[in-house]
Amino acid sequence: MGAANPVAAAERVREVARSLGLRKLKIAAVTGDDVLDVIRSGDYPIVETGQPAASLGAKLVSANAYLGVQPIVDALAGGAEVIVTGRVADPALFLAPQIHEFGWSMEDWERLGRGTVVGHLLECAGQISGGYFADPGHKDVSGLARLGFPIAEVREDAVAIITKVPGSGGKVDARTCKEQLLYEIHDPSRYLQPDVIADFSQVSVTEVGPDRVLIDGGTGWPRTDTLKVSLGYLDGFVGEGQISYAGPGAAERGRLALEIVAERLKLIRVECREIRYDLIGANAIHGAKLSATDHVPYEVRVRVIGRTDTWKDAVRVANEVDALYTNGPAGGGGVTKSTREIVAMWSTLLPRHLVKPMVRYLES
Repeated sequence: MGAANPVAAAERVREVARSLGLRKLKIAAVTGDDVLDVIRSGDYPIVETGQPAASLGAKLVSANAYLGVQPIVDALAGGAEVIVTGRVADPALFLAPQIHEFGWSMEDWERLGRGTVVGHLLECAGQISGGYFADPGHKDVSGLARLGFPIAEVREDAVAIITKVPGSGGKVDARTCKEQLLYEIHDPSRYLQPDVIADFSQVSVTEVGPDRVLIDGGTGWPRTDTLKVSLGYLDGFVGEGQISYAGPGAAERGRLALEIVAERLKLIRVECREIRYDLIGANAIHGAKLSATDHVPYEVRVRVIGRTDTWKDAVRVANEVDALYTNGPAGGGGVTKSTREIVAMWSTLLPRHLVKPMVRYLES
């Protein structure tokens, strides 16, 4: 939970435990991911821009390093029954229990790599048991309203069976496992994690029974000397307005509405760093060129969204869509509008010796 408060979350867990009559529940809070002061006082380039992170000045509001397994392993060794962490790498949540159970060395790169395969497969929960997979007529999945979360049955050598809660909806098969294995992966042979560089390139996926898939192979290489840090910074404001048109000529009325708003924003001199004019249902995802079709939508939703440097201009973007109710094309309805401040994300790398994970224990 980057930029969150794991100690406060652990205290809340204790309150819930006590309200349920659970006594002597040992809770651990893993901290140390907050490296904002370190980043502000150093010279660490932003990966995306090359500029020093400290140059963001007061706009920099958070800096959280991706911790690895060590503090979670320490908490498990300390008898923790519930562990709340700050920002950690997602697979670490699943790699740590394997290390704790099997006593793997923190330099057993092959097992750490294989354990990371298991962690990566589980990290998105129901995504590997049919969620984010279903495509009616092509990849049918039944019982999605009762989707079963996945389970990994792991051996000491990190060979695992992926399955799910018996009787639950969804499915676990070779296809769901392969899609999740490749999810968010750039180079499958060099998946950089805080504890190991995992190599997924030789992983084998074999169905061994209904909703049971054997995962074997995979390895790992020595970890890097740096940790990734997510930087949260204030990046202006966003104003957004939406309105719907339906029936004959809906798309034409929607396009006219967008033209009116675009001209109005010029007339009142609203300054936008970025702005989008979308017809949801016609071109909002793929854009006008790729969305060109002979199909004439019977209903569309106009969306205008602009990023500005001031709250006032963001409000004005949203208000101009609201004004379409009576000042725009016929038949508009269902207006929504919002204005919000944006905390955007960049990243940097920090020498791992500057990050000091800690574990704090609480008891219900």
